[in-house]
Amino acid sequence: MPVMVHMFALHKLGAKVMVCGPPTLLPKFISSLGVLVETDVNKALAWCDVANVLRIQLERQQIKYFPSLREYSLYFGITRKMLDELNKPIVLMHPGPINRGVELSSDAADSQHSVILDQVENGVAIRMAVLYLLAGVQA
Repeated sequence: MPVMVHMFALHKLGAKVMVCGPPTLLPKFISSLGVLVETDVNKALAWCDVANVLRIQLERQQIKYFPSLREYSLYFGITRKMLDELNKPIVLMHPGPINRGVELSSDAADSQHSVILDQVENGVAIRMAVLYLLAGVQA
């Protein structure tokens, strides 16, 4: 689901939404959509109950939006240590595939916080059901 549609749907359902990332990856108008904006991943994690981490799609970037993957992972990558230092449990989501060591460290992706494998599996079933309904197949 495109990110903007996802944010709009969550907002409509009453969720408070925050986006976090480097300013170069955040659209200038993002705060006008009724979402909070944060550039410090530790503050964002402390704020949230669920963190839906997105993949850096390098194959779609015609220009560089940040100096290097190493720098991105240093400032915006989520590690198990960061999750363990929170004063509360949170749910960690990611639509996959994960760039391990970039958005998430392996130990974060495989931690007790993660529902990533369930999310990916359920996403396949949901897309199949939607395609079935759109195809107009009569039961």
